[in-house]
Amino acid sequence: MTTTLDGAALLNEVEAFHRRFNVFPTEAAFVAVTLWDAHAHLLDAFDSTPRLAFLSPEPGSGKSRALEVVETLVPRAMAAVDASAAALFRSVSGVDGGRPTILFDEIDTIFGPKAGENEQLRGFINAGHTRGRVMYRCVGDGANQQVQGFPSYCAVAVAGLGSLPDTIMTRSVIIRMRRRARNEKVEAFRTRIHVREGNQLRDRLAAWAETVQERVTDAFPEMPQGVTDRPADVWEPLLAIADAAGGDWPRRARAACATLVQAAQTNDKHSLGVRLLTDLRDHVLIGVERLPTVAILDRLNALDDAPWADMGGKPLDSRRLSGMLGEYMTADNEPVRSRNIRTGGGVLKGYFAEDLADAWARYCPPPSQEALPTLQPLQPRSERSNA
Repeated sequence: MTTTLDGAALLNEVEAFHRRFNVFPTEAAFVAVTLWDAHAHLLDAFDSTPRLAFLSPEPGSGKSRALEVVETLVPRAMAAVDASAAALFRSVSGVDGGRPTILFDEIDTIFGPKAGENEQLRGFINAGHTRGRVMYRCVGDGANQQVQGFPSYCAVAVAGLGSLPDTIMTRSVIIRMRRRARNEKVEAFRTRIHVREGNQLRDRLAAWAETVQERVTDAFPEMPQGVTDRPADVWEPLLAIADAAGGDWPRRARAACATLVQAAQTNDKHSLGVRLLTDLRDHVLIGVERLPTVAILDRLNALDDAPWADMGGKPLDSRRLSGMLGEYMTADNEPVRSRNIRTGGGVLKGYFAEDLADAWARYCPPPSQEALPTLQPLQPRSERSNA
């Protein structure tokens, strides 16, 4: 007689195991990490696998402990603090007992500002996000080289200080860790005891995964409103698992998805260009059709909690502003450029809100509610006099 496994109850136990040793910043984080643990047992059911990233601005924020607990719950955990790209290629190819779940602690030593470039590792982590993707390398001795494709699809969790390369951040569920407050208590993690307990849960997750493999393979879960494109790719496996588990997990998973996706967009610092566009829309050109460059720079450099006043030791200037905005296109498919603006004192170079409107719509998060009421309609360019 086959025993029916209660997926919701099992996920509840996995979440409770995390809560014993981890203090995550939000309830959404506990939900996301629990679903990520489960998804590592079902990789072949999905087209992609999200990366899990525990990041913090300071040491002592519980990142390594979070990774340790994850390690007990996922299949064939492989700690890869100093692993080379070549070693990872061969590990994921399955020659040594099956595809591992790769856990990178101290990821900032690999991708941090003082670590130099690690393009092979970056390429491996990026390529392994998508099922079926291989990395091609030359293998052999001396002149006897052959091109060989190495599988790269595997689950990856990382922990570190600061941020990550843009291409990894957008493929990740981001958990912003922080130091425990004095009133936040956790149980001491004892390797000899708790690894065994975690492994027991791991084995039960693996057994449950076998029972829902077929169901989640054909699942295309409904996304929360506004979650599209890359964030939807990241969350699709986690929501599919929540739906398969049932109980309260489908509701909690979608709430967590909406919360963490919004937080990632709010805290997204991977693109200075997007930050510039958003600040121009919400703080500089708000309510006006055009503004001279000198006035734009004054307003940008005066913004609190913005990077513009200190761009490598000096404030943002007109040349760099022009270079950054020139990467974006107007609705007429032309680069955004400064144009003449006639003022009482003469003609000055500046920027028109209409020229930025297309980039605002494509790249920026929705405007804050405070900004919306003050936005004014713009005249079409054909109706404006040439300045």
